[in-house]
Amino acid sequence: MKKEFGLYIHIPFCRQKCFYCDFPSFAGREKKIDRYLQALEQEFALLRQRVNPKDNAIDTESKFAPRTIYIGGGTPTALNAHQLEKLLEIAQKYVVVAKAEEFTVEMNPGTVNKEKLLLLQQAGVNRLSVGVQSFDDNCLQKIGRIHTAQEAADTIELAHNLGFGNISLDLIYGLPQQYREILTQSVERALALPVQHISIYGLQLEEGTAFQRMADMGKLQLPTDELVETMHDYIVEKLPEAGYQRYEISNYALPGYESKHNLSYWQDVDYLGLGSGAHSYWQGTRYENPSSIDDYISALEAGRLPATLEEQVDRQAHMEEYCFLGLRTAAGIDKNLFQQKFGVDLFTVYGRTIEKLVAQDLLQHTARGIALTPLGMKYGNQVFGEFLL
Repeated sequence: MKKEFGLYIHIPFCRQKCFYCDFPSFAGREKKIDRYLQALEQEFALLRQRVNPKDNAIDTESKFAPRTIYIGGGTPTALNAHQLEKLLEIAQKYVVVAKAEEFTVEMNPGTVNKEKLLLLQQAGVNRLSVGVQSFDDNCLQKIGRIHTAQEAADTIELAHNLGFGNISLDLIYGLPQQYREILTQSVERALALPVQHISIYGLQLEEGTAFQRMADMGKLQLPTDELVETMHDYIVEKLPEAGYQRYEISNYALPGYESKHNLSYWQDVDYLGLGSGAHSYWQGTRYENPSSIDDYISALEAGRLPATLEEQVDRQAHMEEYCFLGLRTAAGIDKNLFQQKFGVDLFTVYGRTIEKLVAQDLLQHTARGIALTPLGMKYGNQVFGEFLL
């Protein structure tokens, strides 16, 4: 039986580091791209040798056969057309792209043109994730984005006109000097575009980011908690009214356009990650590649896989994470799948916790098991903390 898994490829290069970003991504490293792509190809070759044939992850052509593929970053489309073509050739060399149900590539406006979109289309990419973040030029400037609102809209229209029928865009709320009216305008503009999926996140101040340093110096003016809450409440009401169903805490989609790749993370499906900073979860073991581009390249040029962390996930940690991730989705946790996976009843392990959270209107019983209530979706982190054993 073919193994179900996802495959992620990380491209750590970007034109400019956004002020809120703590991902392993780097600006000004363009000279390293060609060596990085050579290292990525080497990682594919070494990983293919390492994966056990009994896992049924490799098909008869000696290629990986994932259900979903996702190329993220950084900004994959920050590569020039020749480099992007090379990246896609590597993917096709080692992956059965044609059989993947979903093949997503992240892109940022300002790094995309018709030539690159056609390359993606010809390579079998069938889903685009566009990092818009806001349709207000002042907000975009204040968070370090390189594009304008019009460029973002034009990128999405161009992709749509070229035949891409599964397009997602990202928005952020709670940004510096972002008022309710500014967010409302961004959401309305997003809804006027040919997109099938919207991810919308509240701004988080992460350690090591430009925003965190500005906040430490008292130079970051953010909306009040009350204003951010009204923004959240507007979003969770407006998007479903427009037909975008909330299927995960931060993700909304038209019916049938949920992200299959991201759902696999939340449903405890194995995945392989390639590239600097990439993580893998395979047969109960976690692997993590170095975030440093140089360390990643050096390891592979020396002929060895770059993973710097290899950790067996014990049963308790697995159970906790299964609950955290499952509860992020609108479907919640299936009690029968929990029983099959862990050999114990969900309510035997978490019965008191569940009833406590139900009484607080943060959790609800469903025909399948349990799920967050609308209030629980709002205070998800509080709920997740209760599932630590």
